[in-house]
Amino acid sequence: MKEPVYKRILLKLSGEALAGKQGTGINTATITQIAQDVAAAYKAGVQIGLVIGGGNIYRGVAASAEGMDRASADYMGMLATCINALALQDALEKQGVPTRVQTAIEMAEIAEPYIRRRAIRHLEKNRLVIFGAGTGNPFFTTDTAASLRAMEINAQVIMKATKVDGIYDKDPAKHADAKKFDKISYIDVLNRGLQVMDSTAISMCMDNKLPIITFDLTVPGNILRAVQGETIGTLVH
Repeated sequence: MKEPVYKRILLKLSGEALAGKQGTGINTATITQIAQDVAAAYKAGVQIGLVIGGGNIYRGVAASAEGMDRASADYMGMLATCINALALQDALEKQGVPTRVQTAIEMAEIAEPYIRRRAIRHLEKNRLVIFGAGTGNPFFTTDTAASLRAMEINAQVIMKATKVDGIYDKDPAKHADAKKFDKISYIDVLNRGLQVMDSTAISMCMDNKLPIITFDLTVPGNILRAVQGETIGTLVH
């Protein structure tokens, strides 16, 4: 097996990824497949921090657009990410990966509070750490949480696993002539308004020179290929 290029990564999964084809909730077959892919990268010797979204259960932005108080809606979204974090922890431990969940909102009975030094210690002891509840603040997305946690744990790269195989100049689902980028600069992503991560997350990565690799999660083995340095998806640098 090839040596991994990255020793410590922050993997960002969207909540929708856990729903599979059913669109909402948690699809058992899908979450098992994701856990197997993450376990393959873990067993290659990579330390993994993981941030999970909550869009398969509840989207704060969508609720606030319909008139709900944005802060309340965002807190509900954070709780949704915690449900996903626990589901993912269970699936990963079934694959033999020791896992800890840390949440930005304290819920002592089910997860540890987020403590940076403890998270780093878990990684050093080869435990995978799932970060739930985003940043713990309303008005910030889980993309921003991923950028923040990546910097706090000294990750070498953010890997954003989505349903698309990289970044295109326009939506490939709607435009047959959409062009895929192999590499693109942070500033180009911001100037073109490309929907990779939100602008706060991209700006944080740009200020701290943290590369982002975005790739297709639905292809089995892609997480392992990404950590081994294969050219898949798009590199934002």
